[in-house]
Amino acid sequence: MNDDLQMKPWDIAKYPSKSLTEKLVPLYREAISLIGEDVEREGLKKTPERVAKAMQFMTYGYKIDPREVLESAVFEEDYQQMVIVKDIDFFSLCEHHLLPFFGKAHVAYIPDKKITGLSKIARVVEILSRRLQIQERLTTQIKDCIQETLNPMGVMVVIEAQHMCMQMRGVEKMHSITTTSDFTGAFNTAKTREEFMNLLGK
Repeated sequence: MNDDLQMKPWDIAKYPSKSLTEKLVPLYREAISLIGEDVEREGLKKTPERVAKAMQFMTYGYKIDPREVLESAVFEEDYQQMVIVKDIDFFSLCEHHLLPFFGKAHVAYIPDKKITGLSKIARVVEILSRRLQIQERLTTQIKDCIQETLNPMGVMVVIEAQHMCMQMRGVEKMHSITTTSDFTGAFNTAKTREEFMNLLGK
């Protein structure tokens, strides 16, 4: 088969496991029953299976090492200016309530003779977000993955997200946005961080 047509490991990881689905289905059936619903009624008969498969998709990031994704497309290049991939959409599950949080990630790095495919930066965000997460940890994990794999002169990550655990329950603040950031190396300099933020604004 042509290599271009072969599925990548991170694509295969999105597919649910039959054996794991079979183990999860009775657990979701019991949970639905415990909250007072009839799992035998028409609308809910297949819900436990659907949820079991959906949960595996939403957490498929555990099956993939994001460093392998970056390493699959590393190139030698004499380029030492800022590379920015911004407005990367992501969806994740808050580990405290298993409710979604979602938004955009903005990633910048300054290469030191090594660059990676731009899509691989977005893929790292995707993989790490498809785990039970908190926004602060997700921000740091993206930064660490890029820093440790490419060893650039610096990395900076900014994430802006909405949290359903704040909007659907708790304080119920519908339009609240949470912003987190983390950085290494050259981005420890305020001027470099300011350049990144100015470019984001544009």
